[in-house]
Formats: sequence, C-alpha cells, structure tokens
Amino acid sequence: MELAARVREIFSESIEVKREAMAALAEPIARVAEALSQALLADQKIMTCGNGGSAGDAQHFSSEMLNRFERERPGLAAIALTTDTSTLTSIANDYDYSDVFAKQIRALGRPGDYLLCYSTSGRSANILRAIEAAHDRDVRVVLISGRDGGQAARMLVAGDAELRVPARSTARIQEVHLMITHCLCDLIDRQLLGQEAGTDAD
Repeated sequence: MELAARVREIFSESIEVKREAMAALAEPIARVAEALSQALLADQKIMTCGNGGSAGDAQHFSSEMLNRFERERPGLAAIALTTDTSTLTSIANDYDYSDVFAKQIRALGRPGDYLLCYSTSGRSANILRAIEAAHDRDVRVVLISGRDGGQAARMLVAGDAELRVPARSTARIQEVHLMITHCLCDLIDRQLLGQEAGTDAD
C-alpha cells in the first residue's frame, strides 16, 4: 500500500472511532467532569495512573490541572502517580511492580478524592490493585478504558465511573483517551471559571 494512502486510512479509522465515542461518551464525560469539579471545589485532589502510553495520558491530565489548560487560573490539586522514579522503583524492588500505584494511594488518598485510571485493556495488575486501594481509602475511581473494560471495569462500585472507548486498537483507544482528557480539562475550567468571554451562551 502507498504510504500516503495508509496515512489516510489511519486518519479515517481515527475519525470513525471518535465519532462513535462522541455518541457514546458525551454525557458520561460531562457527568465525570461535573463530579471532578465538585471534588476540586471541596479541596479534594485527583490522582492519576497508567502504564506506558497511558502513563503519558495520566501525566498529561495532571499537568493541565496543576499548571493551566487554555485559560489562566490557579493550579488545581492533581497528582500523577507515575512520575516519582525513586518511589516507583523502590516499591517495585522491595515489593512488587503491581503495588507501585496502590502503595501511593494508600499513603496519599483521602475520602472524597478521585483516582483516574487510564488503561486500554483494563487488565494490568497494578491498575487492578490501584482500584482496590482506592476503594479501601474511600477514593472514587474513574476508569478511562477501551475494548471490554477488562477486570478493572468489573471492579467498579457505586460512585465510580467508566469512560470506555468503543474500539479494539490500542492506538485508536489512546487517541480518544487524549480527547477525553482534553474534554475533562475544558469542562472543569468552564465549571470553575465560568464561560469564556466572547463565546455564545449554552
């Protein structure tokens, strides 16, 4: 296949997955953004975690909260559990890699906080243990997933939420995970700061 033709095919696949995700997830994303905004207003924090590309997504969200998204505002309380290499490697070395997020959640999590878990498969052991630890600490979980949600989706309880991308390709799922992240950041800013000047009324 000609390389440019393959590029067009990839773009088309991504656009189609985004269309399906928009139809399925617009309302759930709005509900999650509202819940996260209320938590931040109550001086709670949002912790994030993931593996590989999903770790990048987790860090992306926390950076947009702590610094800024598209509008000037004070920093918001968010912590990526994927960034402290000394903590991650000491837990993996002294205990097990599956504990790298759970031990942090048990130390840092407080009732009413939120944990955003990014996982394309929902099967990673450290994500499963993170959800378990969050529940033990009365931390609410938002699972940002794909495929069938995996075991992680089956662990969710009342008060948790799942934003599942209707796709099987890891690349396409991660592309929509970035879109979900930006939607959450935008909606949180709108709720905390009000509608941006010069925009049309809702």
